[in-house]
Amino acid sequence: MLSRISSWISSQSSRGLEILRWAGIAAAVFVAGSVLSVLVFRWINPPFTPLMMIRLAEGAVHLRWVGIHQRSVPLDQVSPELLRAVIAAEDAHFFTHWGVDVDALRKARAWNARHERQGRVRGASTITMQCARNVFLWQGRTYVRKALELWFTALMEAMWSKRRILEVYVNVIEWGPGVYGVQAAAERYFHVPAARLDTRQAALLAAALPNPLTRNPADPTPFLDARASRIARRAALVHLRGVGRATPRKRLATTR
Repeated sequence: MLSRISSWISSQSSRGLEILRWAGIAAAVFVAGSVLSVLVFRWINPPFTPLMMIRLAEGAVHLRWVGIHQRSVPLDQVSPELLRAVIAAEDAHFFTHWGVDVDALRKARAWNARHERQGRVRGASTITMQCARNVFLWQGRTYVRKALELWFTALMEAMWSKRRILEVYVNVIEWGPGVYGVQAAAERYFHVPAARLDTRQAALLAAALPNPLTRNPADPTPFLDARASRIARRAALVHLRGVGRATPRKRLATTR
């Protein structure tokens, strides 16, 4: 009897060690793969994102073709007005945090504690976090996805410059059904390239970002119009710190 118990314990121990070994291998592969992916996208633009594939699948389920309208452009070919508007609307402390805005997170928690029962939930995702989510992950409010989002956010802040983070973000963000990136959005809604977006157009595009599938920058509701006006006022105070278009002399004078 004792020998049987000893044999069973031994087999269970071996099985546990085998599970731990495979879990360690899986973790190592994930870490190496994620680091390599972030490193590659430091220089190469993402050809597609998980969200693009998800939207195509959703369209197929509903027998509706949405397509993918997206063309990456260098940050020098994006209107500085758009960059200021996006920063003002989505992440006012973009240049001073390292991926997570602790102050915004604290304020969002306090707001949600007061208004969550009314369904008025406020997020605190930074531009880096949103970029990580769009390039590497999926949408949703799960703890697993949030943990992965923080992991990729840390990698991006460590391996990319702020300029590169902003460049990838404005080129992959969803701006309407099948519309991804600032170039496609500028052409779809205002029939101009991203470089020629003016202050008002930029503010309207930024105002649509929280709900791009239901908000039309080219035909704004009174709410969207008012939100765009607020964003434009805040955007006027944003200093791009060298990530926008600049003369050689100005570029030498700016820092990361």
